[in-house]
Amino acid sequence: MTATATHRAIDAVFRIESAKLIAGLARIVRDVGLAEELAQDALVAALERWPASGIPENPGAWLMATAKHRAIDVMRRSKRIERKHEEIGHAIEADQQAAAPDLEAAIDEDVGDDLLRLVFTACHPVLSTEARVALTLRLLGGLTTEEIARAYLVPEPTVAQRIVRAKRTLAEAKVPFEVPRGEELAARLSSVLQVIYLVFNEGYSATAGDDVMRPALCEDALRLGRILAELLPKEPEVHGLVALMEIQASRARARVGPSGEPILLLDQNRARWDQLLIRRGLTALSRAEALGGAQGPYALQAAIAACHARARAAEETDWIRIAALYTALAEITGSPVVELNRAVAFSMAFGPAAGLMLVDTLVSEPSLASYHLLPSVRGDLLAKLGRDAEARVEFERAASLARNTRERALLLERAAACARASARTD
Repeated sequence: MTATATHRAIDAVFRIESAKLIAGLARIVRDVGLAEELAQDALVAALERWPASGIPENPGAWLMATAKHRAIDVMRRSKRIERKHEEIGHAIEADQQAAAPDLEAAIDEDVGDDLLRLVFTACHPVLSTEARVALTLRLLGGLTTEEIARAYLVPEPTVAQRIVRAKRTLAEAKVPFEVPRGEELAARLSSVLQVIYLVFNEGYSATAGDDVMRPALCEDALRLGRILAELLPKEPEVHGLVALMEIQASRARARVGPSGEPILLLDQNRARWDQLLIRRGLTALSRAEALGGAQGPYALQAAIAACHARARAAEETDWIRIAALYTALAEITGSPVVELNRAVAFSMAFGPAAGLMLVDTLVSEPSLASYHLLPSVRGDLLAKLGRDAEARVEFERAASLARNTRERALLLERAAACARASARTD
């Protein structure tokens, strides 16, 4: 294997193993920032040695053993953590000696619990939402700072600052590296699920830039969701979130046209929907419902997505059931965005006038003042009612608010079509 090929293989191995590596080290040193540094040191050692020696049979165990050696060295040299050295340095040495005959045990021991601890630490509510997202992608997704910045279209130094501050905040707040219990688990789990879904949504419907989707982010979120479902198999909302992401991800190939333009749900070629992902999503939804979580917010959204997935053609969609599900979702979330989606469902189930009546109640909602989909939906309903001049104004306003280039172009096209229709009727 050439040096370049070896480096590519090392990069791939580290991407796969980094979360387990950092999680295992964090359990030992009780510091996420230090754990990541030790993992990076192990990567550097691999880059130096593997091109000559070859990739070991169990690269993950090699990385863990190397990182543990490095942890011992760091603690011995650092006067600032001499006390910690006394408390856990010997334990690390003993663990290392015990693991030496069997390196595989070094990486596999308690890996599930360690990953779960890392998930709850990276998504701790003491951090801002942006920091939680960046730290989760860094520690659990294995993304570099550059990759996170590119995905979110923000400067790399901004992302780097968020990650550094997040680690500092966790250390200063003395956040324990543990899985919360009892009532605290439910509250903290909500934060974890929110972070994963925020990552997925940014990939599924990019808020800015030239692309409708960023599939890599969807894949990262799905992978994290699936891992969480394995680690917390009795939590219905975890399965609800996985179901929602699987079903939404199934539409990825049909959501974008040949020139990169967005294709609306009702116009998509359903033959291009991924049936494997749909089946996985429906299975996850069944698990959530069997665990008594049918009325959870993610399970309700997954049930809505399932209605679309089960319809062989757009006209076969059960809009009455979707409207009922959105009503239930609105009651438990109180979200104006959910109310807007409910209005769309009502328009499909009971006619555009019924939908417009609901939309008009949201026009003065402060949280939707800069939300481009509000005037977009209103423009669509006005166009269906033949009020083309009013619809044009709404589409133009929506385009002025949209940050995604492709969405803006689609909205301007619809505004132009309404202008032409209005001119014909004048």
